[in-house]
Amino acid sequence: MTTVNFWTTTMMACVYCTLALPCAAQQDSIPLGEAMHNQRTTVCSDNCAAKNQSNNMTCKLTTPELRERKETVIANLKRKLVEKRELKNGYAFRFAGSDDVLDELTEFIKTERECCDFFIFGLSVSGDKSEAWLELTGADGAKDFMVMELGL
Repeated sequence: MTTVNFWTTTMMACVYCTLALPCAAQQDSIPLGEAMHNQRTTVCSDNCAAKNQSNNMTCKLTTPELRERKETVIANLKRKLVEKRELKNGYAFRFAGSDDVLDELTEFIKTERECCDFFIFGLSVSGDKSEAWLELTGADGAKDFMVMELGL
């Protein structure tokens, strides 16, 4: 028996899976894909999504600081936005997958969690640099906060 471990990602959580393959999959007589289709055991854990300790829905920035952030960082990301999808508890935003955009998204996450620690951030990046998805979610009220306070 051969065991293959891998991570997979859904829109809301990453999932760690273990795939058990029969020994025949190691031989040239049976293609790996066929062996996986014919006989497999999958054990997955889907509890690796981040959770917050605080649900206090307030931004720690002062009004002038928030206004400046909206006019600079958030406005710049909005210009680069390719697609926006509504989620149950937030939004998913698609961007180009370039290294420059990825740097901006990670910097946004690092600074945004300092002022709005009630958000949960998810970043999914394609290996071929074609796209990057930023998920911004949170507890009840976070979605309304994104629209009202951040204009997202």
